[in-house]
Amino acid sequence: MPATILQTNPVPFNRVAIDPITLDIIENALRNARIEMDATLVRTAMSPGIREQGDAFPLIADHAGKMIVGQFGSFIDGFLRNFDGTLEDGDLIFLSDPYSVDGAVSHSNDWLVLLPVFKDGRLIGYTSMFGHQSDIGGKVVGSMPINAHSIFEEGVRIPPVKLWKKGVFNEDLLKLVLHQTRKPDWCLADLNALIASCRVAARRVIEMSERFGDDVFFSATQELLARNHRAMKALIGMAIAEEPVSFEDYICDDGMGHGPYRIRCTMHRAGEKVVLDFDGTDPQSSASINFYLNENMFKMFFGIYMIMVFDPQILFNDGFYDLIDVRIPTGSLLKPKFPAALSGRTHALGRIFDILGGLLGQKTPEFLNAAGFSSSPHLFYAGNDTRPGASGDWFQLFQIGFGGIPGRPMGDGPDGHSLWPGFTNVPNEFLERYFPLRIERYECAPDSGGAGLHRGGDGIHMTYRFLSAGTIAIHDDRWFVPPWGVNGGEPGGRARKVLEKADGTMHIIGNKVEDLAVEADDQLHFITWGGGGWGDALERAPELVAREICQGLVTSAGARAYGVVADDTGIVDAAATEALRAEIRERRGPLPLFNYGPGIPALRAACEAETGLPAPVQPVWPHLAAAE
Repeated sequence: MPATILQTNPVPFNRVAIDPITLDIIENALRNARIEMDATLVRTAMSPGIREQGDAFPLIADHAGKMIVGQFGSFIDGFLRNFDGTLEDGDLIFLSDPYSVDGAVSHSNDWLVLLPVFKDGRLIGYTSMFGHQSDIGGKVVGSMPINAHSIFEEGVRIPPVKLWKKGVFNEDLLKLVLHQTRKPDWCLADLNALIASCRVAARRVIEMSERFGDDVFFSATQELLARNHRAMKALIGMAIAEEPVSFEDYICDDGMGHGPYRIRCTMHRAGEKVVLDFDGTDPQSSASINFYLNENMFKMFFGIYMIMVFDPQILFNDGFYDLIDVRIPTGSLLKPKFPAALSGRTHALGRIFDILGGLLGQKTPEFLNAAGFSSSPHLFYAGNDTRPGASGDWFQLFQIGFGGIPGRPMGDGPDGHSLWPGFTNVPNEFLERYFPLRIERYECAPDSGGAGLHRGGDGIHMTYRFLSAGTIAIHDDRWFVPPWGVNGGEPGGRARKVLEKADGTMHIIGNKVEDLAVEADDQLHFITWGGGGWGDALERAPELVAREICQGLVTSAGARAYGVVADDTGIVDAAATEALRAEIRERRGPLPLFNYGPGIPALRAACEAETGLPAPVQPVWPHLAAAE
């Protein structure tokens, strides 16, 4: 049953005319309230993932739960349709179970707080925020087991419950939840930060309504939604063809030796609507790389991509959802059946953006981005601090790494940047102060950005020296299937992870590993993927390539991919460069729209020689094999 809203004032809001200046003031006040949510979070949270990196996503919604401002899309609709209970003034909802809200949060590490905002007996809006908790219990430190076969192995699952009910705090419920985690102090602080952020935004909503009047505030939210609808309707008509186009990309492996896993989407316009159909996506994995993709979340992803590529001045919100029809097969990698494991969904989440780029750019290649959003690299390091003179206390690190952003129509992809624009890196000084490790290297991985007129962003080479024995886990992708280039650009470099033991021996390790023991003075070389290149690399100015040699972004050997002959100091041999470019043009064929690299069979054949790791084995789904 859907949620029941209890209001003591049954009078509905009236839609009234609103002048542009008032609308602009309310719009920017809502934007500011959302920014204030982030500022409150940073001042209150404790975990590095939330406090330092910003792995939390706010929103402010209207009375019906439609997001007006936010970042990750509205998750309120899934909650309202599935919450068999009441909502009234003084309630605060707390949840983390993806299956209870149609994937509105996509793994149990994300704790979500939802605050209905009442004024004078009427529901006037919602404020909400979710953030990634560094540990929620389960079988491994960090609660994201690669080898989980069900969600029950991934830590505490919280269905939608009332942490506050009519203003009364349920302390026992919170004690029960915190008792499941390895870091209850971080979880408590982070949860309080989420709650405080929502309460700050709720006060701002009420203040706006008091200043302008309930009906004016209500009408402003509806006009903002309608304005977004008009803008997206025009963009869809301009950029989406009636003829279907398809695109597919791959998650390299599941960490259990199987892969790659295909994600496929077909897009076409039917009248005013765009249809996005994931038929052809592989079935769900028996491991934890499944991504329970909420349809409204994907609509928001689509809208963000459309807006940022075609008209970045538009304020994106939920107003356009009826213009998009999303179809995801049940039992697939993107809509797994309960109780499939979900904790490793970050790879498929990142790959969705690469697929959107591949779909939207086929009609208008001048707007096409290469691949490179790709994944969100994770490192976990935990143990008891055994350094001389140390307390022996438990430590636990969860850190998100960055890769290369794709080459784009307007220029190079940023080097070593986050998939999410609001994320920041954990400062090295913070890591060295609070954890038994030292950062020996933090620099771009040269030549990892795909060559092109606009270079793909380089990945990061980060070297950790562990000062205490412990265990590590790694979640990353794009080590087998490279990020593709576009409009003649080259694919980006692939990810690599190397463990250098204290005695100097080197061990290539996987990009998805669990419970790997490390000793004091071992070093981990954590190297991420680069973005694909955009456009013909032979059109890139030699002096720009030379400057990047001096900056350590490209090597003299790597410069030859641009047809540039230069020494290690960046001095270009103009005659040799002209001759090399002529030779490359003579021997190459037509430049492809998409450059995927050599293809899956060739990647398999060369995998061990190129990566030092065995090729993943093609997954087999017994129920499909039996049907055939």
